[in-house]
Amino acid sequence: MDLPRSSGTLLPITSLPGAWPAGDLGEEALKFADFLKKSGQTWWQILPVGPTDPAMDNSPYSSPSAFAGNPLLVNPEKLAERGYLKKEELAHFKSEKQYTLCDYSAARQVKENIFKLSWDNFPPCREEEEAFESFRLEHAVWLEDYALFSALRQRLGHTGWRHWPKELRDRDEGALKSARAELSEETTFQEFLQFLFFRQWDKLREHCTDAGIGLIGDMPFYVSEDSSDVWANRSFFHLDAEGSPLESAGVPPDYFSATGQLWGNPVYRWNELKDRDYSWWVERISHNLRLYDLVRIDHFRGFIDYWAVPAGSKTAAYGHWEKGPGRDFFHALEKYFPGLPLLAENLGTITPEVTEIMREFNLPGMLVLLFAFGDNFAENPYAPHNHNREDFVYTGTHDNNTARGWFENELDLKGKLLLERYLGHKPTSERVHRDLVRMAFQSVARVSIIPLQDLLGLGAEARINTPSTTRGNWRWRVPSGSLSDNLASLILDLAELTGRKAPGL
Repeated sequence: MDLPRSSGTLLPITSLPGAWPAGDLGEEALKFADFLKKSGQTWWQILPVGPTDPAMDNSPYSSPSAFAGNPLLVNPEKLAERGYLKKEELAHFKSEKQYTLCDYSAARQVKENIFKLSWDNFPPCREEEEAFESFRLEHAVWLEDYALFSALRQRLGHTGWRHWPKELRDRDEGALKSARAELSEETTFQEFLQFLFFRQWDKLREHCTDAGIGLIGDMPFYVSEDSSDVWANRSFFHLDAEGSPLESAGVPPDYFSATGQLWGNPVYRWNELKDRDYSWWVERISHNLRLYDLVRIDHFRGFIDYWAVPAGSKTAAYGHWEKGPGRDFFHALEKYFPGLPLLAENLGTITPEVTEIMREFNLPGMLVLLFAFGDNFAENPYAPHNHNREDFVYTGTHDNNTARGWFENELDLKGKLLLERYLGHKPTSERVHRDLVRMAFQSVARVSIIPLQDLLGLGAEARINTPSTTRGNWRWRVPSGSLSDNLASLILDLAELTGRKAPGL
């Protein structure tokens, strides 16, 4: 994949400002694309946009579907513009409260009522009815299973599918036919919610394309155990006869954790997937490339080898390495996706084989500046003087503190002295974000991506996620008025100075 020297910003959709309890696909999303254009940027990187679960702290990396969109991202004003709501109905649902952080519970409550009213008003015109039917046909390969899964989940008290009646758990043909008939209204409503999401997403994608902004999506490597994907495709996952994982995903013990990390996702049966020419993965990547221009694959190493933990293990320390599909998988993908528009998340402990495959298939990796200022700095691959042209450079990711928060709370005295030596001046809390942003822009790495929090110089209060914690994440929102002309001008100047300015500006 050959990309021009360029830059972009990392910002989840939910972090956008706005009047509703969480950011969505309304005018603020379009305005942010315009801001990126004004600041000479080329890319907007986001986090996964699938449905989220309150029980999982609304993490975008834990979803009941690898294909569906999150209805909470649907914007009510855009529904009103298409005739689904009257002005007075929209005004009834609007709150005077200013949501400075995402309130997913409030968003879920108000939007569920809005969706019910929109469904009652469907179709507002013949054009919408025809578009809905076309959407159902186009996405039938995943939509039918997802809609039925969601309807059954609601009917059965949101219990995991492994605890459903045996005939539904095991997808008995007669039981599924009866369920579809009995839950026809509920399944069609679920399809309708997806229709609303994808209509609004397509408008955002079109607006970004017109503005010269490419979208970089994020695709988790594993899928959730309690998902329509696992329920509908059990043969692709290492499960027992009752649907319980025989092995779960994780990572082994390391310097940071004596017991490793036990994620709980079922691991893949790669032999079964290979026998189908990886068709499920091909469909999944194809679907993502319908949404995005590039796709970041989380935990890329899992394609080469992965840590499998036997069922019943209390920690990941009892796991072992298994071989993934490796080169065979990427040769299969090349038949469908010339140039492989994929970005590999290759952070953490990476083997030489992972790097070899990335280079062989021209897949860029990630370089994170916050990882550079530690031991053995001169040879550290994240240090700017060791960067590769083909990679993407970041100040940090969604899993890190902000640059300022890192400097104030995590970087020790030795690291601060090292940073001072490298910069040639003493860094301060007020300016360290500018130092690191400039460092990223000056890197030889082909693309630089900066979390918006670092462009704004915000501290730890703006951190979006702390790994291994299960509460209070994914809530940060852009403070109102932050996306100023002055900030756009500063970014544009830096992009121009370092050869990253988008063409045509």
